[in-house]
Amino acid sequence: MISPVSVVVATRNRAGRLAGTLRRLTTLPERPPVIVIDNGSTDATSAVAADFAPQVRVLRLPHNAGATARNVGVRNARTPYVAFADDDSWWAPGALDAAARLFDRHPRLGLIAARTLVGPDEWVDPMSVEMAHSPLGQAPDLPGPSVIGFLACSAVVRRDAFLSAGGFDPVVFFFGEEARLAYDLTAAGWGLAYCDEVVAHHHPAGGCDPGKRWLARRNDVLTAWMRRPVGFAAGGTVRLLREARHDPQARDAAAELIRRLPAALWRRQPPDVRVEAALRALSGSRPEVEPVA
Repeated sequence: MISPVSVVVATRNRAGRLAGTLRRLTTLPERPPVIVIDNGSTDATSAVAADFAPQVRVLRLPHNAGATARNVGVRNARTPYVAFADDDSWWAPGALDAAARLFDRHPRLGLIAARTLVGPDEWVDPMSVEMAHSPLGQAPDLPGPSVIGFLACSAVVRRDAFLSAGGFDPVVFFFGEEARLAYDLTAAGWGLAYCDEVVAHHHPAGGCDPGKRWLARRNDVLTAWMRRPVGFAAGGTVRLLREARHDPQARDAAAELIRRLPAALWRRQPPDVRVEAALRALSGSRPEVEPVA
């Protein structure tokens, strides 16, 4: 029996890690079809993925498309539901079947945010803990607490909902690409729910990249210009520009923000009342950038 859930893996130049992930995905009892998007790799990524055919299909992009590479995988999926994985993440046995049952039972459910277990010690990702105690509560027609964010490497989507919301966009490219999609799914009336029984594993490489702090700040501001109130977006922009006076990494982030700002403004839509209400409910536990007075 063919699984109703495909797995899309976007990867670039990490053939060694990809092989381990594909071994795990292709031995799941659900036997999901797997689509690997080779995001412009220059190493053996495509060859490694091809070794797992026919369960694994490889789609090779001529350049690095960032998070939008996943859109290619979703468009090529032939199943009603699609799970994402990175080359350092995979799904627990039975998780995809559990997700499919939840989608079948809850027609408004557009996205499942899974419980994410990190590293060999399998500690629960702090974002999973936060989502399990979401202040948004649980809607009667959803299978878990409502959320307005997720980790892309441990999410399952209803394919039609994902595509109708435009998938991931190229403005932020990667890192924080989930926010705009979560806002648009919510604005369209889809439910996003944290489901503890759907389990993903994530084994990220060690080390901390301090540059990601500024990448996250840049992308938060870009997302704000696309979907949040103007005062909020302007406030985030001003704060980043002020910090750029004293920090070289902040300066680089600000320069890239300015370069990408026209594309963000081109994609701007009016703030949605449901999204803003949800973000206000979260603001007590996750402080927001204050708007310009």
